[in-house]
Amino acid sequence: MKPYILILASLFILTMSCNEKEISTKKTTITIAHIDTLLDNWHKAAANAQFDEYFKSMTSNAVYIGTDPSENWQLADFKKFCKPYFDKGKAWNFTALDRHIYFNEDSSTIWFDELLNTQMKICRGSGIIINEGGEWKIAHYVLSMTIPNENTDDVVKIKSVIEDRLIDSLKR
Repeated sequence: MKPYILILASLFILTMSCNEKEISTKKTTITIAHIDTLLDNWHKAAANAQFDEYFKSMTSNAVYIGTDPSENWQLADFKKFCKPYFDKGKAWNFTALDRHIYFNEDSSTIWFDELLNTQMKICRGSGIIINEGGEWKIAHYVLSMTIPNENTDDVVKIKSVIEDRLIDSLKR
């Protein structure tokens, strides 16, 4: 009888350890699945050109960093930049290939990184999610293109013509 109880107890512990991680904060409870859904729906809203849906997933003071060195967008400017794309019914289509989600000690801040399938091939996104008004929202997002290490020298040659001037102007 004792081996039977030991097996049941082991199965129970194993089952509980495989359950979705749930994080409780003073304001709300959040799961990794909830964050995955938030990010997936945010990307889908862009793919479906749903302007309001896309921006309701971002905090009121969100920052979006794009792939171009000039793209450090405060929310209002990012909306202005995006509006014509969304109005045409075609923004961008990013689909997560891989994602990692992290929480600070008191679970008040969440950060993540993701590899995305995009029209630019694989890109990396990373960001910070915070609770604003009882809802988890994206406060900061950085999109970058990935470069295979063996192609770095070729890409640097292409970028140098434009970015050498930018480097000089930023140093001043």
